[in-house]
Amino acid sequence: MTVTPRLTILADNNPGLAGLTSLWGFSALVETGERTILFDTGSNGRVLLQNTAALGSSLEQVDMVFLSHAHWDHMGGLDSVLEINADVTVVLHEGFSAHLIRDLRTLCREVVVVGADPRRLAPGVFTTGTFSSRPPEQGMVLDLGDVAAVIAGCAHPGIERIVERGVSLLGRPVDWAVGGFHLGGSSGADIARTVRALQDLGVTDVVPTHCTGDAATAAFERAYGERCLRGGPGRVVHLSTRRSP
Repeated sequence: MTVTPRLTILADNNPGLAGLTSLWGFSALVETGERTILFDTGSNGRVLLQNTAALGSSLEQVDMVFLSHAHWDHMGGLDSVLEINADVTVVLHEGFSAHLIRDLRTLCREVVVVGADPRRLAPGVFTTGTFSSRPPEQGMVLDLGDVAAVIAGCAHPGIERIVERGVSLLGRPVDWAVGGFHLGGSSGADIARTVRALQDLGVTDVVPTHCTGDAATAAFERAYGERCLRGGPGRVVHLSTRRSP
């Protein structure tokens, strides 16, 4: 059992550890101590499995696959995951293709289809419920005792809205915001507004990656200092109240 819950980035378009491949998309392995969850599957299953193996891990240990939204760069590796581990619960939302949902019911242990309302998926693991963004998207909320985290795939609804949902769900501030913040190409004013919004919501640590964009990542680094971690395949984030090494 993992002593400190952690998140390991397996797929990301930002550069990561030497020997790992970076492609457009996002995937992270979330280990809570009670559950091992694959959050999104990146754009390419072969690369996802190669990066995972290079990190000394295996997706055979995963018991839940959580898909944030239906874009190819977040679900492209799903077939490869199910080929090596079909004994998983796949969590997606009602914005996914009904044909895909039907087919997945024959390919894995269980399919959970999320509606608009937040719901508990496992001890300390929640979905925000489906946001009616374009495309529809859900985020993951983790209640890890002394620390809480929100993970976003692309944050099409806005990372501040996803964090707000997490705060409302848990009734306390969210410490960590991790994932794609969807700020690539955004204006400086919009980036500054988002940074301030997360600070006002009580977020103390951020890991902006994937579609966040270089300008926004730099803005988060200025605002959060050492409590802003860059992403990239191989980045391990210890989800505690102290900054990861």
